Amino acid sequence: MFKILRDMLRYNVEFAIGFVLTLSIFLFALAHFWAPLPDTAIYLLPPDMPPSAQYWFGTTSRGQDVLWQMSSAIWNTMLFGLTVTVLSRLLAVAVGMLSGYLGGRWDQALMTLNDTMIALPNIPILLLVYFVMRDSMSWPVLAATAALLGWNYDARLIRSVTLSLRNREFTRHAVFAGMSVPQILVRQHLPYVMPVIFFTAMNNLIWAIGLEVTLSVLGFSDINRPTIGGMIYWANQHQAIIAGIWWWIAFPIIAIVLLFLGLFLLAISVNEYIDPRSRLSRMGA
Repeated sequence: MFKILRDMLRYNVEFAIGFVLTLSIFLFALAHFWAPLPDTAIYLLPPDMPPSAQYWFGTTSRGQDVLWQMSSAIWNTMLFGLTVTVLSRLLAVAVGMLSGYLGGRWDQALMTLNDTMIALPNIPILLLVYFVMRDSMSWPVLAATAALLGWNYDARLIRSVTLSLRNREFTRHAVFAGMSVPQILVRQHLPYVMPVIFFTAMNNLIWAIGLEVTLSVLGFSDINRPTIGGMIYWANQHQAIIAGIWWWIAFPIIAIVLLFLGLFLLAISVNEYIDPRSRLSRMGA
């Protein structure tokens, strides 16, 4: 694993750039644990101060330091995205591998469930959950709901890989050796599925972060918990652009764009490593 990482950092420029961008954003977000003020505190600093030596990214109309607010907001946004990604990967792996290996009625039932979930509209369901649970809405509930809606496409991809492994000779040897279905899936098939899981996880992480930003900008989340979307929401509420407080909205947008760019470069470079044909097709285009 570390050898692959080292080689990709050395020979794949896209992966190296994406890795540096993502790691830089992560380290910046990690710094919020050493913030001088609580991230939910308001009106503790002079409001609407432009970027300066004292306040590098300026302050908001709510008396908050944009630098430390961004650090905390990126951490919370990434935490939401990672939570959705982990939960949805568990569902995708379980459904995809079981469906592909067991086949028959199990495959038909699981894929019927999968196709039903694909047909459901994500945003309206999330908004419905928000309005129904408005008084008790929290980010874990929203993350769990998003995870339940974000696994189905990837489950089909994992199923296709497992289908190709089911009739391999090493699988038949494992069956003859008396290994149970969970043992075969975990010990024999999972190593072959891991690259696909990692690639789909990167795409799902981008989707989950974008979803959180979208819902927060619209106010359909816990707006008092610092997130990138929450910062943009409060900036719009205080009409930051009209008031000339450009730094309140510009720096969060730049941060999320850099994060998306880093994750996107990681995703396409990992896809090239898994499937070299994608690199050839891009070169031909």
